[in-house]
Amino acid sequence: MFITHVILTGGVGSRLWPLSRKSQPKQYLEIFENKSLFEMTVDRNSHLADKVMVVGNVDNHHLSGRVMDKTKTTYLNIVESTPRNTAAAIAFAAFASNSDDILIVTPSDHIIDEMENYNKAINEAILKAKEGFIVTFGIIPTKPETGYGYIESKGDRVISFREKPNERTAKEFIARGNFLWNSGMFCFKAGVFLEELKQFQPDVYEKSKIAWETSKDGFLDLDLSLQIPSISIDYAVMERSKKIKVVPASFSWSDLGSFESVYEYLVSKGHPIDANGNMSIGCIIHTAFLGLRNTIFVHTDTANLILQKENSQDVKDIYNELEKQNSDLLN
Repeated sequence: MFITHVILTGGVGSRLWPLSRKSQPKQYLEIFENKSLFEMTVDRNSHLADKVMVVGNVDNHHLSGRVMDKTKTTYLNIVESTPRNTAAAIAFAAFASNSDDILIVTPSDHIIDEMENYNKAINEAILKAKEGFIVTFGIIPTKPETGYGYIESKGDRVISFREKPNERTAKEFIARGNFLWNSGMFCFKAGVFLEELKQFQPDVYEKSKIAWETSKDGFLDLDLSLQIPSISIDYAVMERSKKIKVVPASFSWSDLGSFESVYEYLVSKGHPIDANGNMSIGCIIHTAFLGLRNTIFVHTDTANLILQKENSQDVKDIYNELEKQNSDLLN
């Protein structure tokens, strides 16, 4: 039995445009203490696992390769020809494993501190996975956050999964005291996950299996991949299986999925803001703000973004509009 760290790298970070682009998604930006989120993910889990797998796509797997070379990490490279969401991505990793191997599945674009608490949570999850459970990690919330999904729980038992709430609902969740942020991290035996996927989403199971078995050097065929239904692990397995457990975790965690969370992280690391909470990112020339509060100015060579911190979730609307226009500004 091996413990394998599976790193999912498929996201494009649309809420961090214009910093995050298709050619350089947020997980590869070296703006976090001169490291990328991807590299920090590799480092953080290196002592916990015997093997590493990276599930990426044709557009970014070379970026992953650079980091793995830099960190001198041996890994199995699984390259998707087209995005098919997390159920299929995780299935590929499970098919590439022995049935009893324990997979620690993490996104590549999260930031985590308080490593003692992190290691404790991972080790607790591994013990539950050895007993045949599919384990998810619920982060003990620090505020009513509307950018995360939630897990309603009692001890290690999952009562329900909840979509990203509005502000009023998020405040209700926090007040009730038994809701956790859904971290998108998982731990389970490869065979247990595949059994549950086969039961609840046989189409995803069968077509992912065919795509994996006909892959060449980890590269998946496009035509076969397009036949796989695009569905998340939450919808496919987590919300339906009776084998789910949650580890309530107290490590410091953020998916850095918005400029508000990037702002908070950078402030914690000493990035300058003015007296009214305004911040510039990526701009080396002097920038002054007049009559503005909590404003973020994001500078890149080809596009600038000016936003109120509280409107960070709406950046994806700009991204989606540029996508409709097939704009080069996304590349």
